[in-house]
Amino acid sequence: MPKAQRMEQMLTVAEEVFAERGYLAASMDEIAERVGVSKPMLYEYFGSKEGLLIACVHKARIELRAKTEQAIANASTPEEFLRLGLLAFFEFIAEHTKSWAMLRQETAIAHEEVEAVRRQQTDLIASVLTGFAPGIDALEAEAFAEIVVGACERLALWCERRPSVGPALATDYIMDVVWNGVARHIKA
Repeated sequence: MPKAQRMEQMLTVAEEVFAERGYLAASMDEIAERVGVSKPMLYEYFGSKEGLLIACVHKARIELRAKTEQAIANASTPEEFLRLGLLAFFEFIAEHTKSWAMLRQETAIAHEEVEAVRRQQTDLIASVLTGFAPGIDALEAEAFAEIVVGACERLALWCERRPSVGPALATDYIMDVVWNGVARHIKA
């Protein structure tokens, strides 16, 4: 199997094990066994269990960014941009439950990488908002983006306890709360 494909397989299995058991209870032996490789091979690729976790979080970060960028690519209005970006986030969580569980559970161990996911989304929201509202204060655009990211994280946790709330309804809830706050800065 090519190295890139093997690495992808290792990350997929590791993400499942981290999501199921949590970082501390997950073992490199179990991950290696499920992948069908030796434990030394895992260490060769990732250096350590923490390195493997960080690689898993990094993979989720790249996938979330790609999904978000693809979703907002053809947005023609600020409201559409926000709605499509929020929907992409909630769809990502619904489609990648293992990634979300891992991100949610392992913030203490992979703090820097999890925070990089947040910064990535915050930077994207702030830069697009600034593009739609060039006169907006940069600090205010950044604060708004942080509010959106934080609200989405909390609502996603709430949605886990309420499986009937899907990505579209979660998006509607966030839009109802945040759109009025940003709309006043944007000249349609």
